[in-house]
Formats: sequence, structure tokens, C-alpha cells
Amino acid sequence: MARFVPAVLPSSREDLEKTLAMITAIPAVDRVQIDAVDGRFASPASWPYAPDKAFRTFIAEPGAMLPYLDRIAYEVDLMSLDGEKTIGTWLDLGVTRLTFHIEGIPDVGRFLASVCRRYGASGFTPLVSFGLALNIDTDLASLEPHLSEVSYIQFMGITRIGRQGQPFDHRVLKKIHSFRSRHPEVVIQVDGGVSLDTARPLLALGVSDLIVGSGIVRASDPAASFAALESLQSPYGV
Repeated sequence: MARFVPAVLPSSREDLEKTLAMITAIPAVDRVQIDAVDGRFASPASWPYAPDKAFRTFIAEPGAMLPYLDRIAYEVDLMSLDGEKTIGTWLDLGVTRLTFHIEGIPDVGRFLASVCRRYGASGFTPLVSFGLALNIDTDLASLEPHLSEVSYIQFMGITRIGRQGQPFDHRVLKKIHSFRSRHPEVVIQVDGGVSLDTARPLLALGVSDLIVGSGIVRASDPAASFAALESLQSPYGV
């Protein structure tokens, strides 16, 4: 069974808390992705990069943790150029899954070796997992040397990352098909443009994790939208 994961792109801490309260009111939701956009690798900047110093202010509070940790597993999509510097802070806040964008890492091999050495052998531990994200126009060959070091690969389903509500780019389907034919065992996640219509061909390609932003958080009835997505069955058997 595929998993659908609501995504939050917060403009402020208050926006984060408000959106999380809405999403976590859906009983079936047990996992949420936070999109962190630094304004340099992608734009516009989101919390915690905007407003200025918001992250440092938040984590300086005694016992600062993300809410609903008793029933929500958090992952962060780090659309940033300082991913390695912020990993420890995110983990301290309760995040258990982090996605790094391969285009924002000058030396992917060194980066992953450092991350794995500091936070978990072979790219993951029972408590933390790491994934690599790939933009539409990035060659699949860039992933090949690093597949054993991460727990999953995230394909971006939109051309312009860092914003919710962008149209689905159907070129990603061909990319996923090519990758899946060579690596049937690798867990594939897709972020961007996921809807009832686009989820079907993605599931048919063996995508097991689908990140949904505007399709849930901007829906008139987020619970109904989430339920409709969850009703889809993967013919791939995942």
C-alpha cells in the first residue's frame, strides 16, 4: 500500500503551527513533511529561513520540539545549501527523515559519508533515514554512486521547486520508469504536483511514498482529499 504524506510549506512558525493543527486533525495522518526553503537554492524562503533568524529563536526556547510527536513522524525536505549544518538541529526537534537535494551538494560522496558517519551507518538507523532528491532536468547518472548510502530517492514532480501548487511535469514519469527498470528494489518517493489524477500513473510505476502539498492543505475539505488519495491502490503491490 502506498503512503500519502501531507506537506507543509510554512511562512512563519505561526503558519507552521496553524497548518499542522489542521493536518493532524485528520485521524489517518501519521506522517508530515516540512518543506524548508532557504531562498538561495530555491525561493522564496520559508520558515525557518524566513522571517530572519526565526529558526534560531525557536530552537533557543527551552525544550523546543515539534508538536504532536506522540503520533506524527516528521520528515524535512531540505531545499537549502546548508543541509549538513542543520541536520543536528532538525533531529533535536524530533525529525526522523531528511531529504537532501543532489543539485545543492558540491561533493555528494563526501557529504553522505560525513552524514552517515555522524548520524547513522549506511545512510540510516532505526530512528533516522536519509534520502536524495532529484530535479526534473538532472541526469539519473548522478544518483548511481550513492544509492547504497540512502534509504530512498525522491523525484521532484514539478519544474520549479520550493512552491506549492505548481503543475505536474509529466516528464518525471519517463524518468521514474527508467530508474525503476534498473533499480526495482529502491524506495521511490515523489514530491510536487501529486493529485488524484497524477497519483495513479505514479503508483503504477511503483512509487511508494507520495508527498502532497496544496492538494491537501489548500483543499476545501482536507480530510476528504486525504481519504480520496488513500483510497487509491498501488498495482505494483507496495
